[in-house]
Amino acid sequence: MLFLALFCILGSALASQHPLDDSPLKYGNPGPISDLLVRSRYTASYNRAFRNPNWVAEHLTRENLNGTADRTNADFKEDPDIPPPFRALLKDYYRSGYDRGHMCPAADAKKDEEAMKETFLLTNIAPQQGIGFNRQYWAYLESFVRDLTKSFDDVYCVSGPLYLPHKEGDKWVVSYEVIGDPPNVAVPTHFFKAILVKQHDNPLNAIGAFALPNKAIDSSTPLISFNTSLEDIERASGLTLYEDIPRTFTSLCKLISCKL
Repeated sequence: MLFLALFCILGSALASQHPLDDSPLKYGNPGPISDLLVRSRYTASYNRAFRNPNWVAEHLTRENLNGTADRTNADFKEDPDIPPPFRALLKDYYRSGYDRGHMCPAADAKKDEEAMKETFLLTNIAPQQGIGFNRQYWAYLESFVRDLTKSFDDVYCVSGPLYLPHKEGDKWVVSYEVIGDPPNVAVPTHFFKAILVKQHDNPLNAIGAFALPNKAIDSSTPLISFNTSLEDIERASGLTLYEDIPRTFTSLCKLISCKL
């Protein structure tokens, strides 16, 4: 009876603060909605305004990278899990001058054909400069992440786009291209990868964070030149990365040589 009385008092108090007919959300919550997409080899958060992922998270091990699935059997596809008004479309990329860049690489999903095909959904894709970036430097970074499984038992990687400011005169400005006709998909200025590595027999946590401009990068450019702090990426992206890991972690690039 005491519980019931407390429940009635609490309900009465809430009703008096926000009477149903007086609620500003009476006719719905406008959002924003972040679509959480759980796939076989990755989990993604999708941004309906930019038509790009907010982030794509993976867990890589020596075992789950094995497989024989072939990317030649996979095609880029619009994601039916996203309502039509907010989807990235295949035609948006047509003659845009940009590659369809994977956040979770196809090479990380060789376990089976279905996992491979999921990496070609446009909710795992963002516009990337082709020559010198998507086809070279970004691909080298993807290989670097996979190779970490040779030295560590567990590799976690969060990848995503960034929209960073640049200086114009005495002002800082954020500007980015939008592809599609009508304009539909934002072109990120940068991309990031935040990598956590762990060993089963060692409590040590090591994290490496990298932010790369979405442009052609000379292959001889040291990866370390794009190394940044996890906090910098969090501030720029609005994300909270590896929040359950103590902030006393070791820098990955102090633990190993961060070379491509």
